[in-house]
Amino acid sequence: MSRPFRTRVATTATATTATTATAGATAVRRSRPYRGAAAVTLSAAAVLTLLGVGDSSAQVGKGVKEFGRVSVRSGVPAGAQRFAVSSPDLVNGRFPQSHWANAFGCDGGNQPLRLEWRGAPTGTRSFAVTMFDPDAPTGSGFWHWLVWDVPATATGLGATPPAGAVTGADDAGVQGYLGPCPPVGDRPHHYQINVYALDTPSLALPAATPAAVTAFSMSGHVIGHAQTTVLAAR
Repeated sequence: MSRPFRTRVATTATATTATTATAGATAVRRSRPYRGAAAVTLSAAAVLTLLGVGDSSAQVGKGVKEFGRVSVRSGVPAGAQRFAVSSPDLVNGRFPQSHWANAFGCDGGNQPLRLEWRGAPTGTRSFAVTMFDPDAPTGSGFWHWLVWDVPATATGLGATPPAGAVTGADDAGVQGYLGPCPPVGDRPHHYQINVYALDTPSLALPAATPAAVTAFSMSGHVIGHAQTTVLAAR
């Protein structure tokens, strides 16, 4: 009963390690099934490291846990037109202290960023703005800011949203802007500031709608997208 099992493992190990070092393949063929599986696992880990998706604990501060990564879809159709967004509040591409969070151990001013955009597509009937941190160790990122039903005539967002706009709840459950505050010693987080051009004048959602539900509702209406990414670390 055991011979077919050994044959299958040897075949699998040989095929798997064909693209790795010859020494590794030889070690697998000479090993028992258990040792062969271990050799294959180590080879896969080495490949992942070479691709830049393996262990990167060296990039994380001492004593800070390293977490795995998952991919999520953006909610932006592939054919959506790209346009530009910027902020006069960013200093050398960084958040000033006045725009950091005043929660989770941070003592910033938590002032919303002012945004300016241009080049939105014809047919835009409203805009939505979000700030999302895909590096938050939650398995689903962290929504810091959502504003929607911004009038189509707008070319930016000031400290106070325009009349008719809805300021949604972030992932902390609070309506309004929540600035960056990554864990101490963690790798730099990429805060994605997005502006969406929508083909509807209103999402017809209450302000308390969960952020993921708001993003899902927007995804069917996106005709244009602008993004700028800001790094932050502590």
